Amino acid sequence: MTRGPIRAPPAAPTLRARPADVDRWVCDLGIAREAAELHGASDVIDLHVDTFIWTRLFGYDLTRRHGPGPLPGWCARQVDLPRLVDAGVGGAVWAITTNPFANGDELRDGLLANLERLTSLLNRSGAAVVVRTPAEYRKARLTGRHGAFLALQGGNALAYDLDLLERLPGDPLVLVTLVHMTDSDLGATSSPLRLGPDRGLSRRGRDLVDALEARRILVDLAHIGRRGFWNAVDMHDRTRPLIVSHTGASGIHPHWRNLDDAQLRAIADSGGTVGIIYHASYLGDPLWRGRALSVVRHLEHVIETVGEDHASLGSDWDGLIVTPRDLRTASELPRLTALLLRRGHSPERVRKLLGGNFLRVLGEGR
Repeated sequence: MTRGPIRAPPAAPTLRARPADVDRWVCDLGIAREAAELHGASDVIDLHVDTFIWTRLFGYDLTRRHGPGPLPGWCARQVDLPRLVDAGVGGAVWAITTNPFANGDELRDGLLANLERLTSLLNRSGAAVVVRTPAEYRKARLTGRHGAFLALQGGNALAYDLDLLERLPGDPLVLVTLVHMTDSDLGATSSPLRLGPDRGLSRRGRDLVDALEARRILVDLAHIGRRGFWNAVDMHDRTRPLIVSHTGASGIHPHWRNLDDAQLRAIADSGGTVGIIYHASYLGDPLWRGRALSVVRHLEHVIETVGEDHASLGSDWDGLIVTPRDLRTASELPRLTALLLRRGHSPERVRKLLGGNFLRVLGEGR
């Protein structure tokens, strides 16, 4: 049972794909025209894109079209703005991942510098604009631009100075993933890289949850250890939705990175949503033989367990993942819409999964 009736996002016009794009998806991807048209008429929003890390490390140009590279789908060269636009991805949550080896002033200065750099890259591209709310997203779409939401992955960048939230220029963050792949002063990760037992959320971690929710920033429980997950669920503001931006479902494939059914219900009870990741091994596939159908099966498990209002897309593209063979880069994303339709999901449900659920949660959260 969820905490109350689910409100549909407010009706508003959205930018439809050009007929030429629909024709290209039908021809190049081999999908049905009905699926291509539905994809092109939907708000398609990815809850977690980690590509900026390659810009920081190697100068990867987010604004230039890239090929898939020598190992298509393996770890990098999965996303850039031109390919996202061509694939009808109207919005995405662009993550800034915290350096786990930095601390104190380094964390603060790094976050400020990376926020400025990513915001500038996106806004100057001409293809995207940084947005914070559903209304700003829809405005961006009506002007033909990709709506870029900003997120922080690894809340330890804020742990030593919670007042920094008040000083971030333009209140840019829509969500914060509390922990990442290593333990921090906030709490324990679900990763095997955890040092020692899962001690849950620290006092600082709990203070950060309070501070984020006070500023109407979504608390993201991806990557957190099980004890910390339940700590956050128990102590957070019950009027606020929680999300998990990129994960799999343990009901399909048990894995330390995935959520079990009780955790899915907790997110749904808060009114939130769960983004399904595209990493083959988390989905239960061999790294070299993964299929987009596995993404759909995890989405379907969320739907069967907690309902269609609580499932979303959270690819983790360019987050060192290995994608399904038929979903190697952003360019192939319309295939996911076609698969959902072929498996009997209604157009209304597919629209929710593609982006409608996230817009609803964001509207409640902001």
